[in-house]
Amino acid sequence: MSNYQEVLLQAQSLTPEEQIRLIEDLSSLIRQQVTMTPNPKHSILELRGLGKEIWNGVDAQEYLNQERDSWNG
Repeated sequence: MSNYQEVLLQAQSLTPEEQIRLIEDLSSLIRQQVTMTPNPKHSILELRGLGKEIWNGVDAQEYLNQERDSWNG
């Protein structure tokens, strides 16, 4: 039996009030761990070239003209 299953069985034997308290305590522990884990910083430049294959063979000016024409109905 895994540790998780053992803990789950133990939690099921608690009263509903104790189960709620356990959930609150676990939530608090997880929040502390998440706030301690630094978020890696990213640069917008990492997105450079993303999706460029979509525009392959598309004339930029022609595309803009079509878009502008669609605005006027």
